[in-house]
Order: sequence, then C-alpha cells, then structure tokens
Amino acid sequence: MNPSSDPAPNSSAVPNAARSYQGRRAGVVSRVIASLVDLLVVVGIIVAVYAIWTGLAFLLHPRSFHFPEGLGWSIPAVGFVVAVPYLTLTWNATGRSYGAALLGLRVVGRNGGRLPFIIALPRAFLCALFPIGLLWVAVSPANRSLQDILLRTSVVYDWTPSADAAPRETITPVG
Repeated sequence: MNPSSDPAPNSSAVPNAARSYQGRRAGVVSRVIASLVDLLVVVGIIVAVYAIWTGLAFLLHPRSFHFPEGLGWSIPAVGFVVAVPYLTLTWNATGRSYGAALLGLRVVGRNGGRLPFIIALPRAFLCALFPIGLLWVAVSPANRSLQDILLRTSVVYDWTPSADAAPRETITPVG
C-alpha cells in the first residue's frame, strides 16, 4: 500500500461542518443538553436498581411483598452516589460521558489531554453537588463553568473517536 494514498489520521472522524469548531470550548447550550442526557442516564440507572431491588424482594418474600415506602431524600442521595462514579469513570477513561459523546464534547485537563482520575473525581463531585455552576458558562468569556475554573479543566468540541486520537494542537489548553 502506498503511504501517500492514506488519508490523514482522523480526518474522516471530524465532520466537515464541525472542523472549524474542533478543539474550541463548548458553549452553554451544548453543555446543558449533554448534562440533561447524563441526568437521564443516572435516572435510568436508579430506576434499574429500584426494579432489581423490588424484584428481589418480591422473589424472596412474595406473600408479604410491598413496594418500599418513604424513599424521600434517599432518591437524591442515591442519584449523587450513582452520578459521581459515572461521571468520574467516563471522564477519566474517554473524557466523555454518554451525553458528551452524543454532542461531540470532551472534558480535558489543563494541557488539553485526558483528565486524570485525581481531577475527574472532584470535578464529578462538584458537578453533582452544585450543577448550577454549569450555567457560569453563559457569562464566562472563556466558556468555562465554575467547576472548570476551580479545577482548570475545559469542555471542548471533539469528534475524534478517542482522547488519544485527538491531536493536541486542536485542543485549546487551559490558560
């Protein structure tokens, strides 16, 4: 095979219309939509856990079975416990949660590379604890949330298949 006939690496991964946005910091609309998708993922996980829990309770004691009552504050607490590992692991592994992947977004560290676990965990904790901090993107001239400012991270448009495939020069380092 002739090397000159090979296309440039990742050139087909980025849609033509998106190439001018590749590596730029994402705006509030795309970030909010991605966050809403991630919220639906977390709610889906909670519903699945609830279904498994009640299904097991029914199988173990079918005659005395009743649906759990008085869940109250346990639902948001379980949501927090599910959201933090979900966000931490996805951001650390690929830089993308499911919502970010759908919208062509990636969370990057201060050098524009993969987010280390030691940064992904507090970022996930802050995002789950204080999600309203995301709206700071709307007034930030650098399109950064409060969590991004505190931890020196960024959310950028990136349509390449993996964090390692994205050329560093296309990702805007955090200044």
